[in-house]
Amino acid sequence: MDYLALYVTLKLALVTTVFLMVIAAPVAYALAYYRFTGKALLEALIYLPMALPPTVIGFYLIIVMGPKGFVGKTWGMLTGGSLLFTFIGITIASIIYSIPFAVQPMKAAFSKIDRRLLESAYVLGLSKRAAFFRVIIPNSVSGIAASAILVFLHSIGAFGVLLMVGGSIPGETKVASIAIYEAVEMMDYRAAGMIALSFIPISYAFLLLINKLNEGTRT
Repeated sequence: MDYLALYVTLKLALVTTVFLMVIAAPVAYALAYYRFTGKALLEALIYLPMALPPTVIGFYLIIVMGPKGFVGKTWGMLTGGSLLFTFIGITIASIIYSIPFAVQPMKAAFSKIDRRLLESAYVLGLSKRAAFFRVIIPNSVSGIAASAILVFLHSIGAFGVLLMVGGSIPGETKVASIAIYEAVEMMDYRAAGMIALSFIPISYAFLLLINKLNEGTRT
């Protein structure tokens, strides 16, 4: 069992989930409650990673994050290092790859909130920011939880985009999905099976959690 690859996988999934929960909430709020020019274009851009093959996303991330790309060149000037083949690099790739799975459930949950609750909050003197934290967030727990779980599960299953951006550096960028692939290539089916088997209880536990949360919101 490649415990180091499992550790990198869980670490990556956790960091990706935390970042996306913070980033996706205001984006989902804006998409659910505001009308602005270019909204449809922005929404399509956010959901684009769902439609593109992971290798396509990985290719363009290599271009952008490489030493000649804008992001990679800027990072190199600031830190003297490279984004490619680093944990930070695959974290950025994972965030971009998983952002639709964070925004879509949150937007759906926010949209279902009774507008009268918000109107009452505004009448009572709450600002839009205060209403977001005191009305929208508490009434969208199941949607936010679904968003977090989808992002986490999607992150631990990522393969192509991470392999292209990060390669397979043990303890740094080699995640469980890559470890499984490499084990199968070497015909080490026992090792591949052990790593693959470890995904089942993790995924099943998170799905049970979201079911419990959904049951709680209906009672």
